[in-house]
Amino acid sequence: MTPTLLTPEAPVAETTTHISTRVVSTPITPESIEAARRLAADVALKVKQDLRMGREHQQGRVNWITAIVMGLFHVAAIGALFCFSWTHLAVFCVMYFFAINVGIGMAYHRLLTHRGYRVPKWLEYFVTACGTMALEGGPIFWVATHRVHHQNSDHDGDPHTPQDGTWWAHAGWIISGRALHSETALLGRYAPDLTRDKGHVWLSKYHYLPLVVTGLLQIALGAALAPAGHAVMGGLTMLLWGTALRVVVGLHATWLVNSATHLFGSRRFETKDDSRNSWWVALLTGGEGWHNNHHAHPVSARHGLTWYEFDINYYGIWVMEKLGLARKVQVAKFDPKNPKPAGVL
Repeated sequence: MTPTLLTPEAPVAETTTHISTRVVSTPITPESIEAARRLAADVALKVKQDLRMGREHQQGRVNWITAIVMGLFHVAAIGALFCFSWTHLAVFCVMYFFAINVGIGMAYHRLLTHRGYRVPKWLEYFVTACGTMALEGGPIFWVATHRVHHQNSDHDGDPHTPQDGTWWAHAGWIISGRALHSETALLGRYAPDLTRDKGHVWLSKYHYLPLVVTGLLQIALGAALAPAGHAVMGGLTMLLWGTALRVVVGLHATWLVNSATHLFGSRRFETKDDSRNSWWVALLTGGEGWHNNHHAHPVSARHGLTWYEFDINYYGIWVMEKLGLARKVQVAKFDPKNPKPAGVL
């Protein structure tokens, strides 16, 4: 055992410290108030400009890459109309269902953006890959943009409100301003759940790959089904229907949700925006046209809230739930005699 040397404690001398506090007051002047206002305005503008959302932040710029690609797809879609066949139409319908109904409606919108239900991760990646075939960007871009829309719906900062113009709400916002598809860190402020997921980061970075792969498969199918000596034309026309025309129709169907359903239709719920229920947009999109219902109850996986409101996207979710693939499916409940948005008593 090691001996311990004890030493007497040294006496502690009491000392008193006097702290002199001097308060320096700065007089409030009109100049200081104006400077504070300018600083607050600069900060607010910086926050808005970070995501470049809303027409006033675009400064009249055109994203020429996006505009040219959109233009080429529209030209190709017109060309598809001159080479109709029932086989082409069948491929169009199948691709449209997987890209718009499964990919955009069920995956990008109701699953990833609002988490209205849950599925196994492998299935989440598959339906998300379907969404990339719609040519509406990767999941992080789409989800972040839509969450900004809900936060500022029909107010300053809304990416595509008709209050900035009908054309702007429909397609102008897509071809104007800076492309944000690769701005993962910036978009992550509104989609942190996706930016932490390596699978969704990869799908966002390479969102064009599923479209390219399915396009090549369509060429191969068209060539195989074409008469002898017409393989090239058969592959090309199949691509025009399965990709070009299908993408263009799908884009305009989705854009109509941004424009038409904030202008035309009925309102069941008194929301703080101009959202409307539109039966014909719902038919084009598989149920996304019941937009007033959705804005009143955004987490609900079901948008058509009555038996006559056609909602094929919800029917798909319902089937997955019955098969044990979907769980925690959220369905809005409301009083038909006194319908109120979620959170309103």
